[in-house]
Amino acid sequence: MTSSIATNQTILVVGGGISGITAALEAAECGKQVILVERDATLGGRTALLYRYFPKMCHPTCGLEINLRRLKGNRNVRVMTMAEVLGVSGQRGDYAVKLKISPRYVNAKCTACGDCAAAVEAQIDNPYEYGLAKTKAAYLPHAMAYPMQYVLDPSIIGTADADKARAACKYDAIDLDMRDETVEIKAGAIVWATGWKPYDAAKIQPYGYDRFANVITSVEFERLANPHGPTGGKLLRPSDGKEARNIAFIQCAGSRDENHLRHCSRICCMASLKQTHYVREAYGEAAKSTIYYIDIRVIDRLEDFYLKVQQDPTVSFVKSKVAKIAEDKDGNPVLHGVDTEGYHRYATAHDLVVLAVGMEPETNGIKLPDDILLDSSGFIEGSQDDGMCGAGSATSPLDVNRSVQSATAAALRAIQVVHKTSTVEGAR
Repeated sequence: MTSSIATNQTILVVGGGISGITAALEAAECGKQVILVERDATLGGRTALLYRYFPKMCHPTCGLEINLRRLKGNRNVRVMTMAEVLGVSGQRGDYAVKLKISPRYVNAKCTACGDCAAAVEAQIDNPYEYGLAKTKAAYLPHAMAYPMQYVLDPSIIGTADADKARAACKYDAIDLDMRDETVEIKAGAIVWATGWKPYDAAKIQPYGYDRFANVITSVEFERLANPHGPTGGKLLRPSDGKEARNIAFIQCAGSRDENHLRHCSRICCMASLKQTHYVREAYGEAAKSTIYYIDIRVIDRLEDFYLKVQQDPTVSFVKSKVAKIAEDKDGNPVLHGVDTEGYHRYATAHDLVVLAVGMEPETNGIKLPDDILLDSSGFIEGSQDDGMCGAGSATSPLDVNRSVQSATAAALRAIQVVHKTSTVEGAR
C-alpha cells in the first residue's frame, strides 16, 4: 500500500459521471482541494453515451465537453480513473479511504494514435455499447474519453497480442508490468456520485428480452441512434440487420412494479418521447412509433416537448400495460394486451420493441460505508454524521439537468463540512 495522500481539508468525490464532475468542479472552483475517483477508464458516465439530451435535442458535447475542459484546467482537482473504493473509516472531517487502482496497461505518454488497436487481433464485448458490438482488446473507450488514453483489456496480458501492442507503440506508452495498486487517502467530506444503472430487462420475463433479439432496452436504442454507435446511427434490427421502421416503446419496463422497482424512474417517459424523434429523423413520414404507456409523466417545461410529440402524425399512443411479447415466424415481436381506452384486446406486430427500463441505483453493486443511509430503493440519503452525501442520480432518479443541480448542492454541503472542520481545528 502506498502512503496516505490528501488531508482532512480534501473533498473526495466518488463517481466521474456528470454529477461527479459537477460536484468536483463546483468545490474546486471555490478553492477546495478535490480528488475525483472513477472506477471506469474514463469520466463522463452514462451521459457521455447519450446521443442527445432532451428537451433541446443537443448532443452531450454541449455541456460535458465544457466541463471536461474546465476540469483539465483546474489544479485543485486530481482525477483518478480505474479507481474503486474498497473501504471508508473514520468520521466527519477525518475519513480514511482505501482505493484500489486497476492497471490500464497504458501510461500518460499515450497520444491516442490507435496503433496498438490496429496491432492486436483479439476482440471483446465493447463495455460502452451495452453488448451491442465488439471492440479490439486495445481500445479507446469512446470519442469523448477523458483521459484521452487507450486501455488494454486484462484478457490479453501475457499473450502475443499484448506484445504486438507494445511493439506497435512508437511512444513507449504500453506498460505491461502495471499491477493493481492500493492507495489510502484522507478526506474531510465525501460526495457519492455513483450514478445509476438500467434495470435488468431479463428479469421482466413476459417481455422476452433474453429470448427475442428484436426486444432491446432504451439505453441500447440510444446507442443505435448515435452515429458513433455500433450501427453508425442506423436503426437496424439486431436479428437480421434490417431497418426498423415500425417501433414500439413500452413504458414502465420494471418501474412502478412491486415485483421489480417500486419507484417511478422519472426519465423513462421523456426518453421514449425523445427517441421517437430519432425514428422520424431516420425515416420521415414513413416512420411509425407507438408508445404503450400507463400514464405519461413529464414535468415543468418538458410538458411542451410532450405536446409536440403528440402532434407528430408518425407517433401514436396506446394506453395499456403490455401483458406479454411473443414472436412471429419473421422474427417480429408481437405485443399482446388490452387497450384500456377502448377496452379491446390487441396482438400487434412491430419491427422492434424498445423497453423503457427503469433507473436502479449503482450503489446496489457497491460496498458503501455502514454509516450511509439509503432509502427503500437503495438511493443515498446521506450519512449519520452528515460528513457524506449523495449527488445526482445516486440520490434519486434524475435527468441530466436535475443531476447537475443536485451535484451543485452536494458540493456546497461538502464545502460546509470541511470549512467547519478547519474552524474547529483553528479554535483548538
